Amino acid sequence: MWPQGAMFVALPHLGPILVWLLTGRRGMSSWCDNPRKLPWCPHHKVLLLVWTTIYSVMGYASYLVWKDLGGGFGRPLALPLGLYATQLAISWTVLIFLFVTQNSGLALLHLLLLYGLVLSTAFIWQPINKLAALLLLPYLAWLTVSTSITYHLWKDSLCPKQQTQPMGQRAH
Repeated sequence: MWPQGAMFVALPHLGPILVWLLTGRRGMSSWCDNPRKLPWCPHHKVLLLVWTTIYSVMGYASYLVWKDLGGGFGRPLALPLGLYATQLAISWTVLIFLFVTQNSGLALLHLLLLYGLVLSTAFIWQPINKLAALLLLPYLAWLTVSTSITYHLWKDSLCPKQQTQPMGQRAH
């Protein structure tokens, strides 16, 4: 596995490292640690641990596909790894929208696109390497959580929560 496997595992981390360099600590901690925090939103340290694990697992899965298709960068790898590269780039774009520009609407659209790309990648990888396809399932689960959090951030940015009035009373 060495050194190609290590490179495949490390590659997905380049995007988050760049985002971290652009935002410092303020970007990620402000995502869920604000006055309107969702009660089920994980702490930013948990987010960091989960994303690190998922990116490492994705990288390893891509290595398995690359290895099973003979290595190198020939024609058989174009679709399976091209699709993976596209979803990886979209994933990094989501991070930029969330933590650099703090545009939850664009992040949400990209997360929905990313979900479809990861599903497509898993289907393309399944006949090549079943384990690689299965290793994308935790990523899909985490994307579901991320999409839900991002949806609530987007919704709250459009419609700030109004003060609730007791029944029968009208706001003045």
